[in-house]
Amino acid sequence: MPKLKTNKGARKRLKLTKNNKLMRYKPGKRHILTSKTSKRKRKMRKCIEVVGMSAKITKKLLPYG
Repeated sequence: MPKLKTNKGARKRLKLTKNNKLMRYKPGKRHILTSKTSKRKRKMRKCIEVVGMSAKITKKLLPYG
C-alpha cells in the first residue's frame, strides 16, 4: 500500500492530542483587535476541540498524527 500524504494546511492549523482529540485555534485573533473586548480576545487564546463529523473528516487529512 502506498504512503498517504499529509495535508500541509491541516498540519499547520490542527494538532492531535495524546488521547487522539483534534484541536484547533479559535478564529478572529489576527487583526482589528482594538474593537474587540479584552474578554473576547482572552477567550480566543485557548484551543478548542473539533467534534462530530468535522473531526472524522479532518482526521483523514492527518494520517500519521
